[in-house]
Amino acid sequence: MSLIDPAEVVPAGELGRVHFIAIGGAGMSGIARIMLRRGIAVSGSDARDSELLGQLGDLGAKVFVGHDAAHVGDADTVVVSTAIREANPELVAARERGLRVLHRSAALASLMAGRRAVAVAGTHGKTTTTSMLTVALQHAGADPSYCIGGQLVTTGLGADEGTGDVFVAEADESDGSFLMYTPHIAVVTNVEADHLDNYGGFEMVKENFARFVDRIVPGGTLVAGADDPVAMELADRARARGLTVRTYGEAEGADLRVTGFTPRGLGSRFAIEGAGEVALGVPGRHNALNAAAVVAVAQALGVDGAAVREGLAAFGGAMRRLERKGEAGGVEVFDSYAHHPTELTADLEATRDYLGEKAASGGAAGRIVAVFQPHLYSRTRFFAAEFGAALGMADVAVVLDVYGAREDPEPGVTGALVADAVPAGTETVYAPVRDEVPGLAASLARPGDVVITLGAGDVTALGPLVLERLAAR
Repeated sequence: MSLIDPAEVVPAGELGRVHFIAIGGAGMSGIARIMLRRGIAVSGSDARDSELLGQLGDLGAKVFVGHDAAHVGDADTVVVSTAIREANPELVAARERGLRVLHRSAALASLMAGRRAVAVAGTHGKTTTTSMLTVALQHAGADPSYCIGGQLVTTGLGADEGTGDVFVAEADESDGSFLMYTPHIAVVTNVEADHLDNYGGFEMVKENFARFVDRIVPGGTLVAGADDPVAMELADRARARGLTVRTYGEAEGADLRVTGFTPRGLGSRFAIEGAGEVALGVPGRHNALNAAAVVAVAQALGVDGAAVREGLAAFGGAMRRLERKGEAGGVEVFDSYAHHPTELTADLEATRDYLGEKAASGGAAGRIVAVFQPHLYSRTRFFAAEFGAALGMADVAVVLDVYGAREDPEPGVTGALVADAVPAGTETVYAPVRDEVPGLAASLARPGDVVITLGAGDVTALGPLVLERLAAR
């Protein structure tokens, strides 16, 4: 069973005029951008104005703020995401007129058709891995088309049309939409329980990843994380199909084994057996593993390894992936999209390594002030204890209330569930009034500390405000 059943891919040249409902989102705007670059007529609407809407307008899209049936205009195809409700007036109009309605993933599959498609999936790490791969291939001269769920720090773009024959895409498992793709190369970084509001249980999550692996084209390649037991089960499944399998990680027996990981400030150095030494400018052991996945894909594509390593060294990160926002009053502020316990753990470990490096070089022995906003009531209910345990890696934890996103509130499910689960050794404050958090975080931080905002909701907007408070004190 899947939340989205694969459909026949419509070639991009047959889509006609395309209208996007909620065109301002990261994924939708990226697909629209590539269509515009290919000469496809695009229109779209969004609930609010944004910089992305302006960029699409500059590229030739007809964009609207607000939703109205008239905005569909003379479109032949309408693109929606899972978040769009059937009552949306533009979707209602499209149904009444019998227009082709495609899920966002089906529209992306149309753009990937005819290219050597690389789909990067996994519970954690897919955005950074897709971003790293894109930059590395660009550096090596492959110039891929790409569509990422985040934005590259260096360009501010999350998608673009390239001149090469490779198309790199982040494959989202949250709603099953990754089952729309038929990649030549698929990456599975890891598989853990998440999005249980959609899937109901971990077994269904694993079943959908198995179906994703089954969609790799005959003769294709699976790149799998050797440190993850479910990914290794999928590797066995792929081998049984006669696919090429390349594994990577720190585990014994990995085809591309990561060894000698050493933090270096906001980066690291390590070796990949059989591929040489690698230097990264982004922190964390998890990013070393992401880089190994990139090397494995590059080898499968036949891209020069030395150029790929140079591209990895030049990678500046993806926005909201442990992104440095600035420094004021001797305190550095970072922002992270981490919204699962494993992701919090990885980012806090990387931050601890960074502070350790600073202290070893004569800097102040700084602390971690983690500002966490739980995302979704269902996820908070499922993982409150695990979130609390992860925040125990910080010295100070400020826990906001739940960012509900697409969900309605659940009685008794608040950020207090997480705050109450943080171990006693960490100073913890439950801060349900969001507007009070920047001043609170600034008051808790002292010179040498790192403040890191964590979560998939609007907590990202608080980092600059914390910097303002720090500068003013």
